[in-house]
Amino acid sequence: MSEYDYDLFVIGAGSGGVRAARLAAGHGARVAVAEEYRVGGTCVIRGCVPKKLLVYGAHFAEDLVDAQRFGWQVDERSFDWPTLRDNVLAEVDRLNGLYGNTLENNKVTVLNGHARFIDPHTVEVDGKRITAARFLIATGARPAVPDVPGAEHGITSNEIFHLETLPKSMLIAGGGYIANEFAGVFHEFGTKVTLLNRSDTILREWEPALRDRLLTISLAKGLGFKFNTLIKHVDKTETGVRVHYHDDSEEEADQLLWAVGRVPNTEGLGLEAAGVETGSIGAIVVDEDSRTNVPHIHAVGDVTNRVQLTPIAIREGHAFADSVFGNKPWRVDYRCIPSAVFSNPPLGSVGMTEAEARNAFGSARVFTSDFRPMRNVLAGRNERALYKLVVTPSDDKVVGAHMIGPDAPEILQAVAIAIKAGLTKAQFDDTIALHPTMSEELVLMR
Repeated sequence: MSEYDYDLFVIGAGSGGVRAARLAAGHGARVAVAEEYRVGGTCVIRGCVPKKLLVYGAHFAEDLVDAQRFGWQVDERSFDWPTLRDNVLAEVDRLNGLYGNTLENNKVTVLNGHARFIDPHTVEVDGKRITAARFLIATGARPAVPDVPGAEHGITSNEIFHLETLPKSMLIAGGGYIANEFAGVFHEFGTKVTLLNRSDTILREWEPALRDRLLTISLAKGLGFKFNTLIKHVDKTETGVRVHYHDDSEEEADQLLWAVGRVPNTEGLGLEAAGVETGSIGAIVVDEDSRTNVPHIHAVGDVTNRVQLTPIAIREGHAFADSVFGNKPWRVDYRCIPSAVFSNPPLGSVGMTEAEARNAFGSARVFTSDFRPMRNVLAGRNERALYKLVVTPSDDKVVGAHMIGPDAPEILQAVAIAIKAGLTKAQFDDTIALHPTMSEELVLMR
């Protein structure tokens, strides 16, 4: 491979690209990474991490109210958006630096600029041509913006962390993870929030009982929802936007957030020059080893549109580096992937839904616990948590766990281990409850 400038050239320094580059270098490869924005990728820079920090900040709104029922006197409450925004962005800067240090410490060359294939073994970065024996494309995905007149007057999750002022009203187009998460956050900050959903269901692929519970709680909190609503066009106003719907009605708000999905970042990569095939919505087509149709070019993460989750991109990058450069071949197991929605309250899910289990096995045993968390009781909140276990009828295995309530994602991670291991409902039942906790409900369902 000495005839090339590098053994491996990685395009994109997000979670998957950084993991692959670091491990490949550790296996002795000469590695370079090209990143046109900031090292760290969507998750660290403008995704999971800053979003979760906003979620933490939003929780104080209800915590300060509840504190009074627990004897704390909170005389005045006020929220300063610039303080939270700037502190979150400072943490992003810190993490960006750490990711850069990781690559530097592993002797990975970082090139700041856009990489584009010239031929199957050559890329150009800011006018400089570089050759490599192998390539890994890890450019991730970006927020989708619909093709409607005036769409540019709205923002996406990329820009929401940089708002100059807190909007008094916000329309959020979408009904998935991102829409429901930011709806919960900005509602707690005092913004009037309305979700605009083109279908009649939020969180379409989630366990119906959980999404119905989230909708009920969200409505009770005062969030607005408009279902079966299509946006016709958007106008800019002096104070924000005016959204025109397909039924000829219209609505004004300070801000419009597009949260209608994500599309792979493949434009401008010169994939045609490299001979790399793409499929649906421009996603790069790969096999079980993340290899494209060009044997020496691989792709991992959201750019492949397999499973759009940061831990999956990291695993795919890890498997690639070990398999290609470490002589330790292995593949990612996509079964039993836990996921969460950091809404208010949050959801956690792993394994099969009840409907999926019935389709797979013909029938399923379902156990639920619908309860009011102890803290909510004393705080005077009527919000109820819901836990659900899905069990196979033949061998008693727990094949799905779904929950909504305080700390659901934190609890769900441990449950995912049990389900991945194939534990039975009897083994759940045989485990002593940890009292008093919410999680004890998982071993008390009868």
